[in-house]
Amino acid sequence: MSVPIVTTVARLREIVAAWRRDSARIAVVPTMGALHEGHLSLVRAALERADRVIVTLFVNPKQFNSQADLAAYPRTEDEDAAKLAPLGAHLLYAPDGFEMYPDGFATTVAVNGVSEELCGAFRPGHFQGVATVVTKLFLQTGAGLAFFGEKDFQQLHVVRRLARDLDIPIEVVACPTVREADGLAMSSRNLRLSSQQRQAAPKLAEILFETAERLATGLAAEDVLAEARQAILSAGYREVEYLELRAEDDLSLLEEAGRPARLLVAAWLGDIRLIDNVTIRPK
Repeated sequence: MSVPIVTTVARLREIVAAWRRDSARIAVVPTMGALHEGHLSLVRAALERADRVIVTLFVNPKQFNSQADLAAYPRTEDEDAAKLAPLGAHLLYAPDGFEMYPDGFATTVAVNGVSEELCGAFRPGHFQGVATVVTKLFLQTGAGLAFFGEKDFQQLHVVRRLARDLDIPIEVVACPTVREADGLAMSSRNLRLSSQQRQAAPKLAEILFETAERLATGLAAEDVLAEARQAILSAGYREVEYLELRAEDDLSLLEEAGRPARLLVAAWLGDIRLIDNVTIRPK
């Protein structure tokens, strides 16, 4: 059984309107494709809470800082549809660029504050692109539930803030990061790692978990994070963009883990940028 694929807003709304007449609860799982088990876990979570589940697939050009990165991003629509079919997803919405951003498109959604540090500091315009496309997807699908992974933890905060600020009647549901057997956080970008890079990549998560354990004991973050940065570089990463201790509820910068926190990292392995984060509960 295949999952139906819709490519236009008009057809999507026709289908959603019929579901609404049947009082169906609708969920959306926004993706950029190249689906892996992390994405599929979001779909399963959505199916547990909703009567109808829409998976969106759109490689959003407005959230890329580099045209080379955009061009290299994996595009696997047929394989993605095949992965969704056995799960029972009800619809794959896969608009093209013109459908999402028609001629004359001139609106940007910007979420100030929470978007400006961490990834926002190194990827100017990225979160405006995310916020704009997510707002459109929420309005196009009319979903009451939206499922996002915690791996993109700052993105999760941005999406929750825009839904709250714009009075979009949707519940944003966070789902745990899914990892490979060796600890590497699942990401579509992992497909671009060479075999040698793939062997080195899990060290990032290993160092992150070890560092989180130390910070949970109440140690001051400055020295612990300095040691962790050096360990990441020694593991084969060429650059650590950031490695920071942030409050889990509002992403404020912390000097120690005296409250529920997240340790967040972005680092470059060759020309592949990987992000990850882990929870810290003070002991």
